[in-house]
Amino acid sequence: MRQSACINTLIRRRDNASEPKITDSISPKEASPTLSRLGFLVALGFLRLTSVLPLRLLHWIGGGLGWLFAVIPNRSAATTRRNIAACFPALSSAEQESLARQSLKGMVCTGLEMGKAWILPIEGTLAQVTEVEGLAALQAAAKAGEGVILLAPHLGNWEIFGYFACEGIASNFMYQPPKNPQMDALLRGVRAKSGIQLAPTNHKGVAILLGALQKGELVGVLPDQVPTDEGGVYADFFGESAFTMTLTSRLAQRGTPRVFCGFAQRLPKGKGFKVIVHEADAGIYDKDLGASAAAINRSVERCVRLAPEQYQWEYKRFRRQPDDSEFY
Repeated sequence: MRQSACINTLIRRRDNASEPKITDSISPKEASPTLSRLGFLVALGFLRLTSVLPLRLLHWIGGGLGWLFAVIPNRSAATTRRNIAACFPALSSAEQESLARQSLKGMVCTGLEMGKAWILPIEGTLAQVTEVEGLAALQAAAKAGEGVILLAPHLGNWEIFGYFACEGIASNFMYQPPKNPQMDALLRGVRAKSGIQLAPTNHKGVAILLGALQKGELVGVLPDQVPTDEGGVYADFFGESAFTMTLTSRLAQRGTPRVFCGFAQRLPKGKGFKVIVHEADAGIYDKDLGASAAAINRSVERCVRLAPEQYQWEYKRFRRQPDDSEFY
């Protein structure tokens, strides 16, 4: 595993002086309070309990809790409604509200499903996937040895998607360590069960991803988080200007990796998940970072339109605006 100081050396060896350097740093999603020891034990007990409950029951519970989120004023519901109104202006008010309520239910279901992803043995986690579409192309690209970049947006259950899509493939994912060391150890342990290597969301992590691509491995990136100042450009997303990370664009310009985008769609009546993988929009390989970022967002949009009610609309995706105006 390379140290952070190696990144500039790697770039100098491969780039001309006029080419942009990889300096991306990904900001975490809104930070959670540090969990106490007691809080961690409660969370662990919750994960263990939900890991053994049937998916259909978890989704039924999620429906009830999602309804509460919809009727009780809260930030998640307000952000969800604001995002949906902006991204789906053609829908009527009633249709937007219906989509918002489905999305809030999906938000709760995702949380309830984490025990299935984190606590079950890897065989049990993979068994949650009952349908697959497009995965063969990703697997073939991985076997070619030129490197693969996998975009895994916050859609459906991205944890189960990552495990299933990367099964049998040397994989490396960006990772924001939790503040609580016990939770950090838990997450590292559960991801290790599938052989996925973790790269921190800093320069050291970027160097790890570069090295992985050079070795022909798979690199996983969450493409729909708001980056820091030096790590993004503005690009269209559902008709709105969204500050979009350039990390994937820069990685795609190193060597000849192929880029894919996918998710695990939650199936009705607790029937598991359908893993869907598409090759990313070809514009992602454009040397112009703005054009490449727009192609990343189009790739994410394509997936989201297949299951818009399962996207994480409660995330403040448009909190940064080109004119510094308040979106939320």
